[in-house]
Amino acid sequence: MIGLCTGDGHIELNPPMETEITAEDALILIAEDDDAIALSENADPKFEASAIRKPRPRREKPERTLILGWNERAPMMIAHLDRYVSPGSEVTVVTPEGAGLPTRFDELVHQTVNVHTGNTSNRRTLDALEVPAYDHVIVLSYSDGSDADSRTLVSLLHLREIAERSGRSFSIVSEMLDDRNRELAEIARADDFIVSDRLVSLMMCQVSENKEYAAVFEELIDPEGSELYLKSADEYVKPGVPLSFYTVVEAARRRGEIAVGYRVKAEAGDPQISYGVRLNPAKSRRIEFAEGDKVIVLAES
Repeated sequence: MIGLCTGDGHIELNPPMETEITAEDALILIAEDDDAIALSENADPKFEASAIRKPRPRREKPERTLILGWNERAPMMIAHLDRYVSPGSEVTVVTPEGAGLPTRFDELVHQTVNVHTGNTSNRRTLDALEVPAYDHVIVLSYSDGSDADSRTLVSLLHLREIAERSGRSFSIVSEMLDDRNRELAEIARADDFIVSDRLVSLMMCQVSENKEYAAVFEELIDPEGSELYLKSADEYVKPGVPLSFYTVVEAARRRGEIAVGYRVKAEAGDPQISYGVRLNPAKSRRIEFAEGDKVIVLAES
């Protein structure tokens, strides 16, 4: 269970652990299909208490984001990003001249925006930006060009080589207009996420089956409340120790979070096994986390 739909229709993801559930409430669950939902027969699940680590204080720090390219969705994206990052963060936008950028970003609270002109698929331009110094890189499609995805793919190839040479890891999020090109970007080893119309289509299909899903998705992607995060597994449990996923669930519960899965770093490059992602795994499954593995949690921060 990841949340509740109360009797009056209010969606609450990751509710407080002491929340009382009434007969009028509906449970929000993650499952492969409706017919896969069943009550657990394990009324008293066991977990390895000695493997659970105590929460460590987390110091928020400013983040640096590099945006390559520009389109009509970019201003809204920057505005939403401002609600996630810590004060003192900055965004650098690089795009050719005449891209229609706003001259000012007055409503931002936590971050500043710096604008540069240049060819975002040119290696010299990228080298001059010192890309490894950024925490996140976002490659946006030029919506008005038939070769938009080609430019994105060239930029991704350069970024991957820059990351490998620097030895520093930074997230790369790319936007594709044609889902067929998304597969090419995966071959080019583009990093964490590739955004395309396919994601919107999948979401609309689910909403068409149950209109109440729309409120759940809206709550999930809203900056307020709880969102999905990938956090280092060694923050929750001891690495190298065989344990059940019940232990991970308990470790997250003690922090007021809900563990919904994990990602194995060693499998992150294999599309045949979902890039190492395990959502809603069997709670009794024994796993042993290694350095770089992540736990997927629903949390406020």
